[in-house]
Formats: sequence, C-alpha cells, structure tokens
Amino acid sequence: MVVRVVRLGSARREGEGTRIGTVRRPPRGVPKTEFASQNWYDVWFPNLAPSAETMKLGQEATTPAQWAAFIKKYRSEMAAPDNAHAIDLLAVLSHQTDFSVGCYCENESRCHRSALRALLAEHGAAVE
Repeated sequence: MVVRVVRLGSARREGEGTRIGTVRRPPRGVPKTEFASQNWYDVWFPNLAPSAETMKLGQEATTPAQWAAFIKKYRSEMAAPDNAHAIDLLAVLSHQTDFSVGCYCENESRCHRSALRALLAEHGAAVE
C-alpha cells in the first residue's frame, strides 16, 4: 500500500486509489459532479492546502530564498494540531490502502505538494 503524490487533472495510474485534492479551491468551470470523472479528485480536502496568504507567497516566489520562506510558512501551517492530525491519519492509511494526494501545479518542485510529500514521509507514510 502507498500514497502517491499527483498532479490533479492528470490521467490516473492503475492502482492509484482514491484521489484527494489538497487544494484551496475546486477547479474552475467544472461541475462538482464531474470532478472525479475528469480526474481532478474524488474527495476535496483543503485542510492540507496552503492558506491564501501562504499560497500567494509561493506563487510570487522567484528566488530560492523566497521559495524557502514559502515552504517554511506552509510547514508551520501544517504543524497546527488539526493539520498534523490529518497528516498522521494519511500516514497510517498509506499502510492500509492505496490513495493519492495532489494539486493543480504543473511542476511539483514549485508546488506545496513537494512539501506535503516530505511531511507525509516524515510522519511515517509509505510514499511512492
């Protein structure tokens, strides 16, 4: 069993399991009834998305120092009790079932999902 970190909207891979959208907002212009069939996500879980303020830091980051500041702020948000519990839960579930978490960003290395991948691993998740 494993958790995969994916780009939402991409084609699903065999065995990917339930796709969890860790994004602040649902995809624009897509009816809620079509989120899963269009490969966006099966379940929306914005708790693990950066806050609007933090997301703006990441989107505006052009230097390594600015990106590091975004990652630090996102990690700080994920250390809040509710978010840390959610990460712990996903870490445990990754040993029981296949599922995926994701975001819309094209480049994972410039997306909060790179930090989420690391956090899941640090919390003991089986991460692909």
